[in-house]
Amino acid sequence: MFAALNSFQVGGGVKGQEAFTTPGTFSWTAPSGVSSVCVVAVGGGGGGVNVGGAGGGLGYTNNIAVVAGTSYTVIVGAGGASASGAGGNSSFAGGPSGNGATEVSQVSYGGTFSGTGGGNGGSPDGTGGGGGAGGYSGAGGDARVAGTGGGGGGGGAGAGVGATGGGGGGVGLLGEGSNGAAGNNATNGGGGGGSGGSAGGQGISTTGGAGGAYGGGGGYGFGGGGGGPNNGAGGNGAVRIIWGAGRAFPSTNTGDV
Repeated sequence: MFAALNSFQVGGGVKGQEAFTTPGTFSWTAPSGVSSVCVVAVGGGGGGVNVGGAGGGLGYTNNIAVVAGTSYTVIVGAGGASASGAGGNSSFAGGPSGNGATEVSQVSYGGTFSGTGGGNGGSPDGTGGGGGAGGYSGAGGDARVAGTGGGGGGGGAGAGVGATGGGGGGVGLLGEGSNGAAGNNATNGGGGGGSGGSAGGQGISTTGGAGGAYGGGGGYGFGGGGGGPNNGAGGNGAVRIIWGAGRAFPSTNTGDV
């Protein structure tokens, strides 16, 4: 359901983190001694429907006030199914929101947080690839024109030939890292994962590749006259919470401690 809690005392302060990577609604309780947290949320990637699915957006907020012993709601959005399109939104306590994506374009998100949208999926008369998940400071790769790399640590777009495309790359939760590379157009390749995220799946014959974790868009699959089950599913979203002095997204001591 979620990654194991890891916390310890350092100079009188508590440092730790917890990651939620399975779609659903969960409850997180602030540990003793914790009064503020930093959160990153990634929305589910869109599944391919009549085009490649868009990548899920990423949002983060630092210094969110919490009360030790109090429970807060965590929502993790699922990736869009191969025949239904939209991914689910992810959030913490109604706060930072990584928005899920549709098969056409990234859904706009509201609220006050930093982060970016996922890349657009390709059209069936273009590459058919899935869009990359949003990065910490730049958008995910756009699959509409033969695929592009991710920006700001985001996932790269999938690419393809003959309207079958690879899935878009996902984005990692440990803070901003390297951009995901674009997929290989000659091989229906999936986009590379950004910031340590998972790469998208390769498109095979008439079947689109799945989006990478977390938030990669699914590739379009031409088989079956319009895709349907031949399309790739979007990658699931995720939420990660960190706490302790001197830690902040996008990249200040955001790794596991």
